[in-house]
Amino acid sequence: MRKTLLGLLGTALLLVGLAAPASAYEPVNIVHTEKVQAGPYNVTVGFSTWPLKALQSLDFTFAPDGGIADKGGRVALSLGEDQMDDPLARHPRKREVWGLDVFSLPEPGNWTMSFTIEGPAGTGTGELRNLAVMEQPGPPMGLSWAISTIPLFGLIALIVVAWRRTRRPV
Repeated sequence: MRKTLLGLLGTALLLVGLAAPASAYEPVNIVHTEKVQAGPYNVTVGFSTWPLKALQSLDFTFAPDGGIADKGGRVALSLGEDQMDDPLARHPRKREVWGLDVFSLPEPGNWTMSFTIEGPAGTGTGELRNLAVMEQPGPPMGLSWAISTIPLFGLIALIVVAWRRTRRPV
């Protein structure tokens, strides 16, 4: 009994010890930055992937000079008439800046990122224009889906063959 409890305790400690590093957040690596003047505020926009591609997940960070402690605001992403507007919130994995975590732009084209920032120096607006977003990486979406369903059809065929072989004659 004593050996069993020690074995279980050792196994539990080993599992918890090995799981802790695996559950840690991956840091946000910024590979490209752009500067935007939003009224009296200078904002550094960071991208975790460059160049930008449609439907590719990435992190955006927004860091105004002087930090975000006494400031608030909104960011709007637009392509033509389409617009997405969100409040600026802390990035979940880089808490000292605002950001969008695991975000993707749905279409290629020249996007515009607009900022409205409110702080002790007043309200300021600014834009990052002509943010080039390239075509989606990889094969077209329809071809990707068609290829990904091949294993499903194989599984269905396997089940049908197995079912027919194990049927009892009537």
